[in-house]
Amino acid sequence: MKTPQLQRVDPVRVVTIAPSKGWATISLGELWAYREVIFLLALRDIRVRYKQTVFGAAWAILQPFATMVIFSVIFGRIARMPSDGIPYPVFIYAALVPWMYFANSVSKGSNSLVGNAGIVTRIYFPRLAMPLSAILGNTVDFALAFLMLLVLMAYFGVTPTANVVWLPLLLVLAFATAFGVALVLAAMNVQFRDVGHAVPFLLQLAMFATPVVYPASLIKDPVWQFVFALNPMVGVVEGFRWALLGTDTAPGPMIAVSSVIAVGLVFGGARYFKRIERTFADVV
Repeated sequence: MKTPQLQRVDPVRVVTIAPSKGWATISLGELWAYREVIFLLALRDIRVRYKQTVFGAAWAILQPFATMVIFSVIFGRIARMPSDGIPYPVFIYAALVPWMYFANSVSKGSNSLVGNAGIVTRIYFPRLAMPLSAILGNTVDFALAFLMLLVLMAYFGVTPTANVVWLPLLLVLAFATAFGVALVLAAMNVQFRDVGHAVPFLLQLAMFATPVVYPASLIKDPVWQFVFALNPMVGVVEGFRWALLGTDTAPGPMIAVSSVIAVGLVFGGARYFKRIERTFADVV
């Protein structure tokens, strides 16, 4: 007669879901626990974006390239905008790549909660995953546009400098800036739907407050340089040009100011987001 075998029963994990209290901040452990959800949301955004399109992912290249052509004609040939000795198409495209990554990330991230209201109201997951996945999904577009930038540089005979090793840190700065802004706007968009209408207009204004079509070297006054650098994308755009094209305007002080502002945006945006997160399911 066989002796009955005792089966091991794993303890049941009980998770208590409760609204955050006070000015809570980002829970990195919770985000890591839901990393697969974040990855799947980002993958879904990429698939939906190019589903049933003729050009597919080529839109990630066509959008900045077409903008570069138009701006090159208007600002390069007609307005004769200086470009720090760099061919103007390369000069402006090197700025459009990080700028469009930021602008598209903010646009998609700010609409991530409202656009996924059905998911937000039915299941639990860290709500921070929505804007985070939208920005991560947009990194694919950035990679494709960056490859086109390398082709454009080769065509005009522009060789990357040794400063190119700083590009990953500049991309992290752009990611942090987009994430911080998207957190604030996504939370506000749940309560005030005017935000969704205002974001495209505000991004257009912000582009002209960033040295995309013009070089930062046009600003000579130190006081205005400091005010200018309060826009964290100024350091990113000038950093990309300096790292790739070897422009003379090394963005040392700008990067320092921009980094401080970007860190403040991430922590301030996360605290504001978590502060009103408890109302999302009721309002959205």
